[in-house]
Amino acid sequence: MNRRSFITQTAAALAASSFLPGQTKSQEMTFQKADGANYAPRGKPNLVVKPGEFVIAVARINHSHIYGMCNGLTEAGATVKWIFDEDEGRVKAFLAKYPQAKVARSLDEILSDPEVKLVASSVIPNERAALGCQVMTAGKDYFSDKAPFTTIEQLDQIKATIARTGRKYMVYYSERLHVEAAMYATDLLERGTIGKVIQVVNLAPHRLSLSTRPAWFFNRPQYGGILCDIGSHQFEQFLTYSKSTEAIVTNSAVGNFGNPDHPGLEDFGEASLIGSSGASNYIRVDWFTADGLSTWGDGRCFILGTEGSIELRKYVDVGREKSGNHVYIIDKKGEHHINVTGQVGFRFFGEFILDCLHRTEIAMTQAHALKAGEVAVKAQEAARRLTGQLS
Repeated sequence: MNRRSFITQTAAALAASSFLPGQTKSQEMTFQKADGANYAPRGKPNLVVKPGEFVIAVARINHSHIYGMCNGLTEAGATVKWIFDEDEGRVKAFLAKYPQAKVARSLDEILSDPEVKLVASSVIPNERAALGCQVMTAGKDYFSDKAPFTTIEQLDQIKATIARTGRKYMVYYSERLHVEAAMYATDLLERGTIGKVIQVVNLAPHRLSLSTRPAWFFNRPQYGGILCDIGSHQFEQFLTYSKSTEAIVTNSAVGNFGNPDHPGLEDFGEASLIGSSGASNYIRVDWFTADGLSTWGDGRCFILGTEGSIELRKYVDVGREKSGNHVYIIDKKGEHHINVTGQVGFRFFGEFILDCLHRTEIAMTQAHALKAGEVAVKAQEAARRLTGQLS
């Protein structure tokens, strides 16, 4: 189903007030529900290219988000040709999922291959900009895990390299792009279902899974801080939902409340923004998902408009259903609830492949991808440190 058809169907469903619990299509999703580090959604294939038409490589894996990135791209028709990482264990794990990939002896072997059109990476956050610039300089597009960079200096380097090479530096903002409820909301807002967006509130708790985390996870300069890292997801959603091209940070704060043995870790963050559309934004990100929750985080998004509101319960409907992708809508016609699993799909990946081939910006503009990261860095830089006590 193309985007225009889906929006039309959505409008018709709203007009008929047909949002009823349990009316969903089935879609297999394989990911570790309890562990966000291994979150890797898998959807139905929606091919936009033939085998071999869009060849990709993977270079440096420091986060398992690479599997979600590759799942989305291959389901849209991409061919994974190469894997490169200095760690043999990570290479072996990748080959278990993508056995067709060849092991590159060096990054240069990938960058010198004329068949490779895109390089995807989940390298440590503060190393993503340098790798991306190296990839773009070699004449290939780059697909980075979030956060796309950790400093404004890195952003300036990225912008200069894009201007010089004409290549793409795209970002995997999975909490919208790989969540059907979040993409469903994107379409509803584009249609004007709840009028003009006034405010977006995004709550994004994550499970810490302390024993599984690598050393860089606790090193603030490497992961960039909690607002820079997982906060980038939330800022991207705000910019999208409010149709803002700019945003200023009015308040931000971070803290370490539960992990004194890891002083470099920030386990709580919050920020408030005002977007260029006039809408406001509040986000809370944290590492305090309790062990009793069935999934890695009870992600919620609340969108207030001039003619209604939308609530997204992305990964679980606490105390009711362990499934995710619940959308609650209040509009002029009443109250509506629908589980959209299997009804939306993950169109970003196919659109992005076609953008790379045709040099268009349908999936996401370059300016938007970088602006979300920029806002995250600025929120992080401006954050005051919370200690749990009044000074």
